[in-house]
Amino acid sequence: MNSTFTRDDVKLLSKKSLYKGFFKMEEYRFKHRLFAGGWSEVVTREVFERGHAVVVLPYDPITDQVVLIEQIRIPVLEAATTPWLLELVAGMIDKGQTSTGVAHRELQEETGLTAQKLTKVNEYFSSPGGTSERFDFYWAKVCAAEADGLHGLDAEDEDIRVHVLSREAAYQLVLNGKINNASTVIGLLWLQLNYQTIIEQAG
Repeated sequence: MNSTFTRDDVKLLSKKSLYKGFFKMEEYRFKHRLFAGGWSEVVTREVFERGHAVVVLPYDPITDQVVLIEQIRIPVLEAATTPWLLELVAGMIDKGQTSTGVAHRELQEETGLTAQKLTKVNEYFSSPGGTSERFDFYWAKVCAAEADGLHGLDAEDEDIRVHVLSREAAYQLVLNGKINNASTVIGLLWLQLNYQTIIEQAG
């Protein structure tokens, strides 16, 4: 079901830069139409402008295995039992780059793998209450037997270890909370719902 409201139902009164570094923080002042009719009072919100990104699920439908990466994520240091997380491949889309191009590049940089086929699944917002960031979600057909070792760019201080798991083992890590980051949970749940169709089409 789509909302009956559109962008035309928002009056953007001002947009002010609060911080500009590697990321940006903007202050929005706006009014919006109310479900009960009429318009809201002036609302002020700070928005974390991170940019947009891709997330890639490397999956081998022949062996029914997924390729995950492990790396440190310092923002979760105080809230998780470990800041080393199991994740899908991901990367930011910089100005002038295409989503598909970034997906291919990040897959190579973070796993050493080349996609035999890259399919866009959908788009979603990571945390729309506070950031404008949008993920373009792909699944990549790969040969899991070729996945191994350590990867990442020294220039970006990346230290990435590759893991190959059965689809079912990865799904169990979601169920027991060992995999606890949103994009990986979303990707593996999507795979659990769709792997039979993918395997049939690959056969």
